[in-house]
Parts: sequence; C-alpha cells; structure tokens
Amino acid sequence: MTATAKNQQVTQYVEGMQAWRAEFEALRPLLLGAGLDERLRWHKPCYAYRGSNVVIFQPFTDMCALLFFKGALLEDPGGALREQGEHSRAALRLEFRSMADVENASETITSLLRDAIRVEAEGLSVASPAPADDRPYPGEFVTALEADPGLRDAWERLTPGRRRGWLLHFTAAKQSKTRLARIERATPRILEGFGIHDHR
Repeated sequence: MTATAKNQQVTQYVEGMQAWRAEFEALRPLLLGAGLDERLRWHKPCYAYRGSNVVIFQPFTDMCALLFFKGALLEDPGGALREQGEHSRAALRLEFRSMADVENASETITSLLRDAIRVEAEGLSVASPAPADDRPYPGEFVTALEADPGLRDAWERLTPGRRRGWLLHFTAAKQSKTRLARIERATPRILEGFGIHDHR
C-alpha cells in the first residue's frame, strides 16, 4: 500500500495541538501508510478510503482515540476496541493514554486499518435501528454524530420538534456535499441547543 500525502490543514492542526501531539504524530504515519486520504473534518484529523470516512482522531481530556466509524464490523480478536457510549451503534474506538499505549498497539492499529479498508471496499454497512425521530437520518449526519460525542449529546437534548426541523433541513438537500455543508453550518447552533427556526 502506497502512503498518501499529508494534508496541510491537518499539519496546521498538529502545530496548534496543546495535548496528545506526540501520540498523534506517532499515529499519523500509520494512518497515511495504510493509504487513507487525510483531511480535516469536524475540526479533527479524519481518514477516508475512496471518499468514505474510515477513522477519525479524537482528543479528550484524559485520553485520545481513533474512532472507527464501522468498528462493529471489524475483526478485533484481542478485544481492543471500545464502545464510546450507549447510543453508539456502529462506531468503536481504540483508546490511548500515553505514547507507550500507541507504541504497544502499532500492530493492532495496522491490522484494524487494513480490515476497515476491506469493509469499505466490500461496501459493508452496519444495520442500525430506526431512529426515535420520525424522519430518516442522512448518513452524513450519522457520521457527524459518531465523530463528535459533544454534538451527539447536544442533539439528544434537543426537543423532538427541534430535531425534526434540522432533519428536514438536512434531508432536503439532494447532494451529499450540500448535506455536509448544512450539517457543518448547523453544528454550532445545535451545540447551543437551538432549533433551525430559533433566534439567538
């Protein structure tokens, strides 16, 4: 597998990191070496295969992690992957609390990345239960919720009416790039608890 090039936005992100920089700089060559395309998504380094998001780096206070969007489908004989919350169905994460954790997990990371690419290449997807809301969730928004626990928590605190309004707005867009743009613009307002028709 040929390593892919570094993304300039991600490089700038690294330069501004206050925590977990050494750990991410150790993870980055493994991610690029797997042949994944690097980009900044949801303000975090995200890695894709043929346009589909595979894994995203997550910094937390007490740890950092690699979140595999389809982790539930990966072969994980050592049980390294962890659930990130009771509402997470597909995504599982690999957690690190030190450089030693990263170094000790290098073979596991490489194996999981290889398997995650296989899952995308085969077009596999995780069956998810119907959402509580009466509107379907676009895939781009499901991915955003999986990638950002803060967004997911804020979303679950919204009233059903506010959630419905946002879902109508997202699903009205015909193209994926338009849905992504709407979701990214809406995220700060959702985090503040607003519906689409609310005014500050």
